[in-house]
Amino acid sequence: MTKPTQDSSQLILALSKGRIFEDTLPLLAAAGIEVLENPETSRKLILATNDPGVRVLIVRATDVPTYVQYGAADFGVAGKDVLLEHGGEGLYQPVDLRIACCRMSVAVNAGFDYETAVRQGARLRVATKFVETAREHFAKKGVHVDLIKLYGSMELAPLVGLSDAIVDVVSTGGTLRANNLVEVEKIMEISSRLVVNQAALKLKRERLQPIIEAFDRASRQQG
Repeated sequence: MTKPTQDSSQLILALSKGRIFEDTLPLLAAAGIEVLENPETSRKLILATNDPGVRVLIVRATDVPTYVQYGAADFGVAGKDVLLEHGGEGLYQPVDLRIACCRMSVAVNAGFDYETAVRQGARLRVATKFVETAREHFAKKGVHVDLIKLYGSMELAPLVGLSDAIVDVVSTGGTLRANNLVEVEKIMEISSRLVVNQAALKLKRERLQPIIEAFDRASRQQG
């Protein structure tokens, strides 16, 4: 079990910029916590809050589970997509926060006959940063795939012939349409979860539990 941050009176929350950060603010407010700086305009990576016992780490979305797992943060907010790739080792996941909702889907060029290719047992080239999720999905379907790991601009891969399909998170589908791609299969619904370092949950329970409960109540109300 990994140890939490050294100062037992201090709670460290790991968040990523963007939609998850914005959607987490009302949940923090429900716990009486306000972040004092905007990460989009501040160069700081550790942000103060109105509670001197709570600070916020600004990290990449894919790194949130790692910071929490190894105790550099006591708790954090991460998407189900990220947690599936991470594996969730060493993490307690008490609350589905029902924020930053989207879906994980397969998409292809508008002219590509995905159904026929899958039915005929063709070997597909699939570009994604969600390699484990994609591997499990296609294995269950009995479809042979060559997985190509990318870290961004996933929509470009089918356009330049790098892949036949992509597996990516989709919100409105606007980016797909703008690049002449179509969503052909939904793999799963995605939302963000509260994740807690297991050691911190024991050693800092008195401080953490009220925040967990406030997050849970607020997420249920807005859900």
